[in-house]
Amino acid sequence: MAGGVKKKSSPGPPSRVRATLGKLWQEKHLVLFKAEYTILVASVLWFLEIGINIWVIQKVAYTEIDWKAYMDEVEGVINGTYDYTQLKGDTGPLVYPAGFVYIFTALYYVTNHGVNIRLAQYLFAVFYLLTLLLVFRIYHRTKKVPPYVFFFVCCASYRIHSIFVLRLFNDPVAMMMLFGAVNFFLDGRWTLGCGLYSLAVSVKMNVLLFAPGLLFLLLSEFGLMRTISKLSLCAAIQLLLGLPFLMENPIGYMTRAFDLGRQFMFTWTVNWRFLPEWLFLSRYFHLVLLATHLLALLLFALRRWKRPEESIIELLKEPGKRVLLAQKLTSDHILSSMVLILFTSNFIGMCFSRSLHYQFYVWYFHTLPFLLWSGGVKKLAHLLRVLILGLVELSWNTYPSTIYSSAALHLCHLIMLLSLWIAQPPARQGEKAKSQ
Repeated sequence: MAGGVKKKSSPGPPSRVRATLGKLWQEKHLVLFKAEYTILVASVLWFLEIGINIWVIQKVAYTEIDWKAYMDEVEGVINGTYDYTQLKGDTGPLVYPAGFVYIFTALYYVTNHGVNIRLAQYLFAVFYLLTLLLVFRIYHRTKKVPPYVFFFVCCASYRIHSIFVLRLFNDPVAMMMLFGAVNFFLDGRWTLGCGLYSLAVSVKMNVLLFAPGLLFLLLSEFGLMRTISKLSLCAAIQLLLGLPFLMENPIGYMTRAFDLGRQFMFTWTVNWRFLPEWLFLSRYFHLVLLATHLLALLLFALRRWKRPEESIIELLKEPGKRVLLAQKLTSDHILSSMVLILFTSNFIGMCFSRSLHYQFYVWYFHTLPFLLWSGGVKKLAHLLRVLILGLVELSWNTYPSTIYSSAALHLCHLIMLLSLWIAQPPARQGEKAKSQ
């Protein structure tokens, strides 16, 4: 229009693409080191992992360990046995909660009564790829770890590929659901997150190692009363899933599915090989580990997770009624604090575990880079962090475990735990929780 001001047209999609590619070319030497390129690097590695999993399934021999036992256990349920004390497989009695039974019953039917092992391997490859997507999304949201580290999170670990697609353990299924729950927590969808977390616990009890950190986050977000409602949801899901078995033999179900005192065999231990077997089996040793575990959790909760000026009483109140107002923090800082608390809670449990078996590696493998890059030792250079990741991987790949591999694993755990302790206490969330 004559006399009018001519508006500048915004750059179209082709222009934005050219600008993005131009910036990428200019910073090509930084792509592996800047967190803003997490999606790019993770996407390349994820598609690479499709080929790696196919190659592993086709070229590396499957090893039967627990799959047949899983199928025997769920077959007993299918045949009408709901008494947990009567359900067993080749490797012993059924010792997993009811969620495991439902998921592996579905796998039983899909794989032709558990006979089609190759199909089961491809299904677990899908679980592996879904787990990576969930893990990469956590790292993208928190922007804590340089992208080059993601190579060690996926492609470099023989043991993790083995656990998923060559052994078909139930541990990966539980961890896939756990990482899904963490993503819900990061999105502020606490009810969905708690529901999925409870489902993960129903597959395998190791997910309870995240529970102290989750409890702290719930209290911080909601206060005591609303936290009780979230915990009630978790309990209700466990009750609903276990109902058929509870109605048949409640004591049998509880003592088998949630057996906290189960004795582990010294033959399979990864972390305590340097101990004499009598000490490894000693109940007094187990009590010492439990006490140390609880003490470490208490110290981290009071001195590292909680703000120094905030009392426990304040933490129990609803956020809006607290004297200390929440600090205004960046979104990345808030999300990193949440993830750090959850991952540290689990890591402490791993450090003081009565025994770690080879498949347990997946319990904390994908969290290790986050914990290493969250440590408070500034002089813990990138090379040293990668070295610790490599030493941990080597310890878990040493079969059978040796005095030296177990000692190396404990040394790595100790360095990481001290580094996390030295780190500054994470600031608490800056916004009130959303009603879910």
